[in-house]
Amino acid sequence: MLQIQGDQAAWARSLGGGRLGFDLVEVAQVEESLRHFGAAYERRLFTTAEREYAHRGTPTVCGERLAARLAAKEAVIKALRLSEAGIAFTDIEVVKQDDGDCELALHGRVAEIAKKQGAAHLLLSMSHDGGYAGAFVSVVLKHSQEALA
Repeated sequence: MLQIQGDQAAWARSLGGGRLGFDLVEVAQVEESLRHFGAAYERRLFTTAEREYAHRGTPTVCGERLAARLAAKEAVIKALRLSEAGIAFTDIEVVKQDDGDCELALHGRVAEIAKKQGAAHLLLSMSHDGGYAGAFVSVVLKHSQEALA
């Protein structure tokens, strides 16, 4: 068993600091929202590129892809502590890379807040299986005292 001795806050500061966020979304709830609210639901939560990618494939894949992206957005909100910030979900974007990996792109108000917090890099891991989609986000903060305040 690994134990970290001493002040964990001091240890985190020595690494530059970081924050974590996780979220789990039921795919069926996203599919139900798509049936009930249609394109308005998609436009409110997802960027054009996210919607276009999700619709490449079967309807089942679409729900899974959007659920994973919704989980990623919620995980960013948790990691950056944005729950009371009044942000637009479309200011958080999951970008599919040519190699198949996904990365996060922040826009507008979310990008401004992340910069003020000292976010240097965001790491993303997403998965969907068995009717659920989950995402884990790690925010790496710049090595400075202001970023950790």
